[in-house]
Amino acid sequence: MNFLKDKKYRFKILLALLLSLFLAGCTAFLDGSQVSVSRTGADENQTSNVVPAGTDPENYVAGRKEHARIIASFGGVYQNRKIEIMVAQIAGKLLRAADIGNSSYNVTLLDSPEINAFALPGGYIYVTRGILALANDQSELAAVLAHEISHVVLRHARERTNRTKTSEIVDRVITGVLGGDADTDQGASRSRLSLAAFSQSQELAADKQGVLIAARAGFDPFAAGRLLNSMARFAQLDVEGYEEGDDFLSTHPSTPDRIQKTLEIANSFNDSGLFNSDGKLLDRAKYLKAIDGLSFGQSGSQGAVIGQKFVHRNLKFTFKVPKRYSLQNSKTAVVAVAGESEALRFDSAQVPISMSLVDYLNTGWIVGFDPKSVKELKNNDVEMAMGRAKTQAWEFIIYVIRFNGEVYRFIFAAKKNSAEFIKAAQDVAQSFRRITARDIAQIQNNYIKIITAKAGDDIDALSKKMTGQANSDALFMVLNNLYLRDPIIANQQYKIVRVK
Repeated sequence: MNFLKDKKYRFKILLALLLSLFLAGCTAFLDGSQVSVSRTGADENQTSNVVPAGTDPENYVAGRKEHARIIASFGGVYQNRKIEIMVAQIAGKLLRAADIGNSSYNVTLLDSPEINAFALPGGYIYVTRGILALANDQSELAAVLAHEISHVVLRHARERTNRTKTSEIVDRVITGVLGGDADTDQGASRSRLSLAAFSQSQELAADKQGVLIAARAGFDPFAAGRLLNSMARFAQLDVEGYEEGDDFLSTHPSTPDRIQKTLEIANSFNDSGLFNSDGKLLDRAKYLKAIDGLSFGQSGSQGAVIGQKFVHRNLKFTFKVPKRYSLQNSKTAVVAVAGESEALRFDSAQVPISMSLVDYLNTGWIVGFDPKSVKELKNNDVEMAMGRAKTQAWEFIIYVIRFNGEVYRFIFAAKKNSAEFIKAAQDVAQSFRRITARDIAQIQNNYIKIITAKAGDDIDALSKKMTGQANSDALFMVLNNLYLRDPIIANQQYKIVRVK
């Protein structure tokens, strides 16, 4: 990461912290193994009291409690029948190799571009489409699944759940002393995040157990090291639609030392004869065939940034920001910054339909709020209200909007009040409107396309086949685990990213 990029992200972190502390309470944005794969409209919307055979009841209840929240936080379930079948088959082989009896496991594909995978107690395992796009063969996907299965087998997920109980002390402080809401307060969220991460010793134990399980199942034991290296390289890219800090590496550190340890573990298992390199089960061709057409990057269903405009196809609204603002979408909010003196956060809030927007502004969720500043407005047939707040170092303008029964919030912050800042806030709020067919047509949907190299092709030639991507040569190399001087092999398949 160069200095400029690091500086940019430091200010975005400062922005997120500033706007979160400004709010007294803040909601999230928009809100034989027996192997099953979650599908939309089924598992995530149902709650069963029946504990599957072979599953610890307490673990099942703990995992089930968080299951719906996980799905909602990561864009819902990603549906792709080819991938679902492949994942179920790989997981089945791994679970048989793990020799854990008839425990029930549920593997969920998440519709998120994040490079991530994780496990909850009760056999709940999650894999994002982002990590599916980065892997290059079945063994690399098996390495991810085996690592998460190992956390469950070694009861790390349950130990982590026990540790999170200590966060109740944080909740009581926030609720009793600060007057905030522990379920929405940023301080409590950060505490839970730190408690949610596995310890270093647990990660190393899951590495060793995962490589062993994958090798016993017939997969390449070196795949884990390859994928960890690809993740580290991908983290250095500035790819649109990917939010830094919310990926696998944020909770599964990928240091050179850890990669080296994984390779040493793989060497010991490889020498044991568990893996037959002549009869590889990884089958790169089958893996690439399964992910051909996989969505890549930001999804229009989760909102899309198009230049200075944000469009949410599913929620049917759009707005635009001034040219001096840099706009970015995330799973918790839409944020924009203008240098280091102005910022914007757009999110949603749960407000009873019976409560007016004016009353909502006066409920005490805003630090330093001036009740006399409140105005009731209407624009583009959309109900609005605005108000102002001030802290020691920042000026705030807040617009709340009721649209299609939901309440959304624009929170503008500036170090210094000015006519330009006031006009920017007003222009953005007034740009909020219902989307049109033209808006929808502007959404860029990227996908993974599998191509076959021809004689004479090189990295430059294949990367030029990618469309709609900045730094296409660097992205092509990382997606295919290649380096600059690596040759392109004729008749071998490679991944590129195209725009639909």
